[in-house]
Amino acid sequence: MSDTEPMDPGVWRVIEDYEARAQRDEELWQTLSEQEVAQRLDEFLLPVGRATATFMNLLIKEAEARHILEVGSSYGYSTTWLAEAARAVDGKVVSLELRAAKVEYARAQLARARLESRVEFKVGDALESLAQLRGPFDFVLIDLWKDLYVPVFEQLYPKLAPGAIIVADNMLHPETARVHARAYQARVRAAPEMSSVLLAIGNGIEVSRYR
Repeated sequence: MSDTEPMDPGVWRVIEDYEARAQRDEELWQTLSEQEVAQRLDEFLLPVGRATATFMNLLIKEAEARHILEVGSSYGYSTTWLAEAARAVDGKVVSLELRAAKVEYARAQLARARLESRVEFKVGDALESLAQLRGPFDFVLIDLWKDLYVPVFEQLYPKLAPGAIIVADNMLHPETARVHARAYQARVRAAPEMSSVLLAIGNGIEVSRYR
């Protein structure tokens, strides 16, 4: 099966470089005041982390989910994991990101990993970009500003393929996001034909499946 194949060394090098940057970001974060963090938030990688990324990578491979959507690319850490899985199942990732500079960084890393052909970026407001996408999607990662999770789901729900899986990050951490996380969980669990569970992986993920 595809998930038993070792990951390409070139992809691992890119992932390890991302994780080294994330470590440096974490060390810098600890030296800043809350106001400074808020002012410089766009500088930080803020990745989903290896545990969540590995879990999603395996989910995509096991489900052979070829039509993949990422809502919130940031600097491309999770995008790299999704693209590697997409290559294994002959799929494609559509990734939405507000900041053009972040997309350029992500593109450069995907090129290093030789995964650039597996990702199509849409730069701009996520809700506007999502409105223009037809779907259906087999796998979705939601990881952007937390107050947008529910509006994203509202647009996304009609575009899910049968058996589609949605992973939403930051359900447990940071604590400041919990009010939005609870609102998202309540909305997803109330939607017809959705089953959903909270997993304590990484920063906490809500994993939902469209029956």
